Amino acid sequence: MKTTDYAGQTVLITGGTGSLGWSLVNRFLKTNIKKIIIYSRDEFKQYRMEKHFASNKDRLRFFIGDVRDRDRLYRAFSGVNIVIHAAALKHVHLMEYNPIEAVNTNILGARNIIDAAIDKNVDKVVALSTDKAVNPINIYGATKLVSDKLFRSAHAYSGSKGPSFTVVRYGNVVGSRGSVIPFFRDLKIQNAPILPITDLRMTRFFITMNQSVDLVLTALDQGHGGELFISRIPSCSITDLAKAIHPDAKLNETGIRPGEKLHEVLLTEDEARTTYDYGDYFIVYPLTNLSPKSGKILPGGKKVGSDFIFSSDNNSNWLSVEDLASLIESVPDHGDKLPPFTPPGGYE
Repeated sequence: MKTTDYAGQTVLITGGTGSLGWSLVNRFLKTNIKKIIIYSRDEFKQYRMEKHFASNKDRLRFFIGDVRDRDRLYRAFSGVNIVIHAAALKHVHLMEYNPIEAVNTNILGARNIIDAAIDKNVDKVVALSTDKAVNPINIYGATKLVSDKLFRSAHAYSGSKGPSFTVVRYGNVVGSRGSVIPFFRDLKIQNAPILPITDLRMTRFFITMNQSVDLVLTALDQGHGGELFISRIPSCSITDLAKAIHPDAKLNETGIRPGEKLHEVLLTEDEARTTYDYGDYFIVYPLTNLSPKSGKILPGGKKVGSDFIFSSDNNSNWLSVEDLASLIESVPDHGDKLPPFTPPGGYE
């Protein structure tokens, strides 16, 4: 973890009751940070989280609110130094049937975050993105692409003294809510003889929760404005993933769902023109200096080739069945139960 001094700092995490939010809170509580604000819509998840971190209640605050609600955001952003924007509607097939909802949260919500950050004098904003925002074919990816563009261009009207805005992009988080891993494990527990696979040729990027937190904190520590941070992570085939979880099951190909891709891309050839390789991650620098803060090339990087593409099917780093089995064994049963918690005395 970066040894950034967070003394006196207040961080707000939108969508903070998700699996990434839990991991970020755990990490921040190990620092000297002043306060962590969890901003999300689900009161029950906030209740569970508040109880779990009861010993740190002096540094935790919980705001029930939606990123669509500008007035509530403005209230929550008072006195905030750092914003990590993780709130989104992200289930691909559900967004295909609820496209306006995806626009309202992922695009208009992003605009609200940007406006509130500027008007409330926030110092830094890190927004989370996804491989599905690259050459998108589904509504979720398309709305996240627009969101990314808004954040990376926000300096154009925030001014030299306004917040710095950076974006992080990565693939599927192992065991997170919505991951296929809990679904396959449930079928194994039920002794299901068949695992449904939409397409046997499919490949995906996979990142651990610790790696995703590391990338967010790296962007927070090193971003000046307008950069896109991309984690260098391994790929796996979906069939190997299935074998790692339930080796005795037969695989049934069901056909690709609406908005689904065979392979995912984290870095395109067009983006490679301004991309530097820093070992564990890439940084895509803005094409133009949108503000005095942006355009600074950090030392230690190596310019990638102009024809470089980082996709899940051309990756040089692959997870074997054995690698996946070991990785999955360390993952809790369900991403939305991170970490397991039973309130003392039962539920109210």
